[in-house]
Formats: sequence, structure tokens, C-alpha cells
Amino acid sequence: MLGRDLYREYLYQRSRIVKKELELYVHIPFCVRKCAYCDFLSGPAGETEKSTYTEALLREIRSRKEAYRDYRVSTVFLGGGTPSVLTGEETARIFHALRENFYISTDAEITMEANPGTVTEEKAAAWRQCGINRLSVGLQSVDDRELKMLGRIHTFREFLDTWEIVRAEGFHNVNVDLISAIPGQTAHSWERTLRTVAELDPEHLSAYSLIIEEGTPFYERYGNGGADHDGSLPMLPDEETERQIYQMTEAVLKEYGYHRYEISNYAKQGYECRHNLGYWDRKQYLGLGLGAASLVGERRFHNTADMRKYAEIFGEDYRAPAACAEDGQPGPAAEEIETLLSEDQMGEFMFLGLRKTKGISCREFQENFGKSIEDVYGDQIRRFKSLGLMKKEGDRLRLTERGIDVSNSIFVEFVL
Repeated sequence: MLGRDLYREYLYQRSRIVKKELELYVHIPFCVRKCAYCDFLSGPAGETEKSTYTEALLREIRSRKEAYRDYRVSTVFLGGGTPSVLTGEETARIFHALRENFYISTDAEITMEANPGTVTEEKAAAWRQCGINRLSVGLQSVDDRELKMLGRIHTFREFLDTWEIVRAEGFHNVNVDLISAIPGQTAHSWERTLRTVAELDPEHLSAYSLIIEEGTPFYERYGNGGADHDGSLPMLPDEETERQIYQMTEAVLKEYGYHRYEISNYAKQGYECRHNLGYWDRKQYLGLGLGAASLVGERRFHNTADMRKYAEIFGEDYRAPAACAEDGQPGPAAEEIETLLSEDQMGEFMFLGLRKTKGISCREFQENFGKSIEDVYGDQIRRFKSLGLMKKEGDRLRLTERGIDVSNSIFVEFVL
């Protein structure tokens, strides 16, 4: 038995050397009800549509086996939508297919998004059986009035019920999603949300500021900064309140032992989201499911966002290729396949990497692109340093607190 265990360990360590690293994202485009602020590719659906989609997704997963046989999966993220609307059996079938068709590392971080109102003890137990070891639970606020404003399907009490279930089932790596700058929100109500959630001691917190996206009910109500609505609805927080909310977030969460490692993300030590760090570090990732995006090699592409087209491509008569001549090639549902030029890759290295509080490595830039970061972006770097928006410490270049405040205006300067 000992010899067999040693051999397994040898094979595992060898795979880490030989195989290329890959992250997987699996999209579940269903929810109970679309939130008023949401512009994600998602919406409500009946059981027949969910079942049809699951079967198509399973066929897509199987179809990727040959093209990605030389990759080692380090993280898996099941997102949406609301993946927790699926039955435990549907979720189990998806993970069975993933494990059959991809080499998933034994220490992989495997995350699933879940929303209160869709979580049961039976489902949570099934998720554990699937090997899911990290959950991301969408709360957004502890104030029921704010939850109603956002169009959420749950109350704070229902979130607490969900929290008790996932902890009882043994999930000890859990993120809680929060949204600030909600209409009618004050600095005081935001602080109450932060402290109430931090007292629960989740391992990770994501704190995003509300963005009014076109095509959403919120845009109809609050487009043009909310200047056009009739006054019957709460107003968006003013700039001063937003500034207070923003500055308060890091200070309050620091009291509870969370450190900020990305513009909107906070974690207890050792619980940073490995999957999202992979995005910001430009690791290779493959998207599976409706509309899912990928970065493989020097190519970006995404699956069709047309549900009918996706279901037709991966219909009952679809047969995965027995062999694949091209390593890591896009699948039959891929659209807008773009081969990134060197300047595109350098720009992404900058504006994605600068989202992290530790910033980017100048040495890694040189190794990746064969050019000094100063030769390519010297003018921008010197300007932002002189304005107190950026600083260099040893090998690393990062944004200052003031720089993070205006990060979007900085990022556009690195798009060549």
C-alpha cells in the first residue's frame, strides 16, 4: 500500500512539471429571478430548459478532452447566474464529467456560486461529495430594504439560514458577496453590513460598488445618474457618501483580520481566491457553457451567447472528435477568436496585474515580453508616480491608495 501511495505521489508531482496549468470556468445561466442591477448572461428557466442545457454542457465538456489532454486544472469555478438552482444530481453529473475529461489536481480550488433561497442541506451535502471546497454566497446587504431595492429573492434571515447550512456541511472556505452604493444607502448602513458580516467570520469578502448597466431595470430608473427619475425612488448615494463608503471598507475589514489583496476583494491570510488571481495574473483559462470566455495560449474567444444555437451545436447527435491535431484549440461553439498581439498582452499584463494590491513584477514583464517595462510604459509610469498614484518598491510596481481611487482612469493609459 505504501508503495502504491508513493507511486501516486510521484505521478502527481510529475504531472505538475509536465502538464501546462489551466483554470476552468463553467457557466450556469439560470437564476430564480433576474436582479434589477444584473446584466450577466442569465435568467429564469423551467426544469426542461435546465435539463436540456445540462445535457448540452456535458457534451461540450466531453468534447474538450483531447484538445486539453496536456493541461493540469488548478482551479474550477462554477458561476452564473445561480448555479445552486441546479439539483444536486445535475451538479454531480457536471463534476463527474469534468473529472472524467480533464486532469484536475488533487489540491485544486473548486468554487461554486450559491444564493440564499436556493440552498438546502441535501444540495450542500451533494456539493461536498462533488469535491467542491469553496463557496461564494451572494448576500449583497444585511438590510432587507436594500435587498428588496436590488431585486434579491431573499432576506437577511434567509442568508443566515444558508450560512448555517454551509458551515454545518463542512465548508470552511466561503466568500460573501456585498454591494455598496445602493440607492438609499448611507455610510452608516454600509458599515452595519460590513460589521454584521465580518462577525460571521467568513474567509473571504468581495465588496463591489454598484454599477448602473445599460439594459437593466436599474438603468431605466437611474441612468443619467438618477437625474431623470420621478423622485418616487431612493436616490443614489452622492459622491461624498460613496467616498466615505469606499474608505471605510478597508479600515473596518482590517479590524476583523481581512487584508485587501485586490481592488474589491478581502481575505483572511491564505484564503485569497486562487481562481480570480489567475485571471489577474493572465493564467490560461477555458470557459465551458453558454457565453463562457477563454484565454488559451495567445487567443481569446468565447462561446456563443445564443441558447438555441448552443443547444443545437451540442445536441443529442453531437459526437466529440476522437482526436485533435491542435493542442488547446477553441471548440465548435467558439466565437470572436482573437489572437492577441504582443502589445495587447503587455497591456493586459499591466491593467489586470495592477488590480492586485501587490501590483506587478517588472522582472516578470521583462521575462514575458523581452522588453523593459520602462522602455514600453516609462512615460505613463513616471507621470503616475509624480502624481502620487503609483509607487515602485524593489521589483514591484503598484497603485497607491489614491491610485486605486482613480484606477479606471489609470488602466486605460496602458492600452496601446
